[in-house]
Amino acid sequence: MARLLFVMPAAAYWTLKDGTRHATGYWAEEFAAPYKALTEAGHQIVVATPGAVVPTVDMMSLRPEMAGSAQIALDLEAIIRSAEEMRRPIQLSEARLEDYDAVYCPGGHGPMEDLCADADAGRLLTAALASGKPLAIVCHAPAAMLATRIRGVSPFAGYRVTAFTNEEEEGVGLASRARWLLEDELVALGVDYTKGEPWKPYTVVDRNLFTGQNPASAAVLAERLLKALP
Repeated sequence: MARLLFVMPAAAYWTLKDGTRHATGYWAEEFAAPYKALTEAGHQIVVATPGAVVPTVDMMSLRPEMAGSAQIALDLEAIIRSAEEMRRPIQLSEARLEDYDAVYCPGGHGPMEDLCADADAGRLLTAALASGKPLAIVCHAPAAMLATRIRGVSPFAGYRVTAFTNEEEEGVGLASRARWLLEDELVALGVDYTKGEPWKPYTVVDRNLFTGQNPASAAVLAERLLKALP
């Protein structure tokens, strides 16, 4: 049995360039699909957030039209409700990589507000990348890579990475309102950014780094992560 750390945002909103707060958090499918796959395989999950704040689900992700159907939305909500780990997260600042076999970061717009500039997230991701342990990051969660920069340089530079695209951000109507776009910032970080068709599953593996483009990629990413666990 492996022990996995889920690094999740504490933010319940994303500040747009006009100063308004867009209600968000983590995306339901990006937590629930990997959580279900990993726990059913017998693995243990620990959730960590900045300040040990209980993560907020983006309610948009539980709408039937966003989840795929009313039944899928109900299933996602049931998984989240059953996840005791979500109600007792540890402080991200106290998370030690040596206690875990792998790290997973689900997205949603929450990481664009807090993990992107969180020193503890940056420290943990840097350590995970260097350790050789599986590190899986999906959708908007690669924003946490931005927190790994020291004097402008990130250890993720040169790694092949995917993440939520500018085109997909335009599709949800937020690209023009955002202070910055994830695809642009990752390219500026120096990663080898790659992308697939909008809204379709697309995952990339480079050494021990596993990344997924969008919510539809979370289940595929979990399958690939499962195969890499001890």
